[in-house]
Amino acid sequence: MSPRPVDGPGQTFPRLLAERAAERPDGTALQEKLYGIWQPITWREYADRVRDFAHGLAALGVRRGDIVAVLGDNRPEWLVAELAVQSLGGAVVGIYPTSLDEEIVHILTTAGAAVVVAEDQEQVDKLLRVKPLLPQLKTVVFYDPHGMETYPEPWLADFTAVEEQGRAWGAEHDGWLADSVASGDPDDVAVICTTSGTTSKPKLGRLTHRNLLAMAEHLTQVDPLGPKDRFVSFLPLAWIGEQMIAVACGLSRGMTLSFPEDASTQRSDLRDIGPHVMFSPPRIWESMLSDVQVRIDEAGRFKRTVFGLGYRVGDRVAGLRVQGRKPGPGLRLAHLLADAVALRPVRDQLGLARIRRCYTGGAPLGPDVFRFFHAIGVNIKQIFGQTEICGIAVLHRDEDVRFHSVGEPIPGTELRIADSGEILLRSASVFSGYVGNDAATAESVDADGWLHTGDAGYLDDGHLVVIDRAKDVLRSADGTQFSSAFIENKLKFSPYVEEAVVFGTDEITALVTIDPKTVGSWAEHEHLTFTTYTDLAAKPEVYDLVTGEVHRANQDLPESIRVRRFLLHFKQLDPDDDEITRTRKVRRNVIVERYSDLIEALARGEQSVSITNAVSYQDGTSVKRTIDLEIRDLHGYAPPAHVTQRPVWSGRR
Repeated sequence: MSPRPVDGPGQTFPRLLAERAAERPDGTALQEKLYGIWQPITWREYADRVRDFAHGLAALGVRRGDIVAVLGDNRPEWLVAELAVQSLGGAVVGIYPTSLDEEIVHILTTAGAAVVVAEDQEQVDKLLRVKPLLPQLKTVVFYDPHGMETYPEPWLADFTAVEEQGRAWGAEHDGWLADSVASGDPDDVAVICTTSGTTSKPKLGRLTHRNLLAMAEHLTQVDPLGPKDRFVSFLPLAWIGEQMIAVACGLSRGMTLSFPEDASTQRSDLRDIGPHVMFSPPRIWESMLSDVQVRIDEAGRFKRTVFGLGYRVGDRVAGLRVQGRKPGPGLRLAHLLADAVALRPVRDQLGLARIRRCYTGGAPLGPDVFRFFHAIGVNIKQIFGQTEICGIAVLHRDEDVRFHSVGEPIPGTELRIADSGEILLRSASVFSGYVGNDAATAESVDADGWLHTGDAGYLDDGHLVVIDRAKDVLRSADGTQFSSAFIENKLKFSPYVEEAVVFGTDEITALVTIDPKTVGSWAEHEHLTFTTYTDLAAKPEVYDLVTGEVHRANQDLPESIRVRRFLLHFKQLDPDDDEITRTRKVRRNVIVERYSDLIEALARGEQSVSITNAVSYQDGTSVKRTIDLEIRDLHGYAPPAHVTQRPVWSGRR
């Protein structure tokens, strides 16, 4: 039985769960892979666990309006906790499982959370360290007890014990939870999501049931979803993108959610499930592309030739389809053959054999990456939005995917460009404000309800083209307007480049980090020995390799904004060092401040620069070391005569 259409203005997540459990009690709502076997949870079992845990939280003192935090990887318990808190009239705030002590303290203090649901020993140990800084924290509930049998703290509780306590509490308060769910208001805060925090500590945005379900309704008017659609939930539920598809669309359309066993099995678990829909930030798609490029590189000549021929056919067909045109009979026949022998096997290896549509958002995805996935038959579409508007406001339509744009507004969303060039949005999904920060709320949403995104862009035949953050839009020496992110994406299309940060206007320079996986594979093929990332990045042969990649990226850029000098950074950019966010957006202000000596040396045109770096060891000691970094100048650079332009699908010449 298909779920009834959602009445967005009157619904809440707990009421939707009750409806799904009544309509399809034995249908699979969630499934988790444990020890290699998928363990299903029916809608009835899901609703029962939510009921028991909600009663358990009530016994712990959680009441309407309270905020409960969840810290851990995606598991059924994450969603059971979320729906349980919402059943009580409260809200959940998700914390990324990779968050460090300072971030955890900031979020829990701002939210005022007295109860935290944590995954395992690792996350509980973090909370043990910061507990003295959190006087309001009363209880930590953990859902993986391994290694915690001897923890004596009385404020720690096992998830299953809380459920058991809830069953006893519920027996004494018959009907109490049903009344609580029935009295829930669509304008109650359901989820609190952190902003990306590229320039400061993340803010906590309040999203109501009405906000999220309006987004789900409007999105599925464009791209219908139903109970037969499969979705693999592997990106943090603390991220608005995962809440958007897994929770809001999942509950409103009755989809089955699958949770991988762990990070190391995600790719094989994707192949197991064969999802129909997927939403991931650019780093996931870029990583997939790099994997394909490495595999093609390492394949024999025959396989490389077959894939190259198939790719060219797929590229021609994709170019027609994204323009709304159909290929002719001959090209259709060639495409059927190319898909069977070259393209579908690649999709299957990526776990995308059944995919109908994919979304990417959170940061720009390079046009070349778009082109690649469409060529192999993956219907990937860009979205534009942010936490403050439930993650999505603008979307590509099928058969109208323009690689340079992010599409058109979804139904119910108004868009206009301010005189300053800033993108403004208005819809029922605009958030209700930041927790504890009324001033920032007033800056984000004006009196007429327009959300000021902080991004600059323009409209091209109805499609929104995003340039960059408004404050980051630059002009070159000849007056050309450009975005650092656009150049960075060109550089990152190379399978050997993991991150790139671009500086300057008169002459463009770049700080580049290599991808240790692909460059390491290349180095092994070239019989280069290396020990650490720093050692690999310093090798002249690696500099030569990346110089060729930067040169190729430059060929697609106007003369005035081509990269003139670059250096290979001695370390990867790390969210634990505040250099990138948890969703891998570069914190440019941190990079500029921390590596000012490198940036200035690039600007001055020096041939090398030295940096002093402190290396810390597990025993608490640290040693300072001086690292000499080469600066490569591309003025007058010409690739060696034997090197030709690398095809979009090939990693190594």
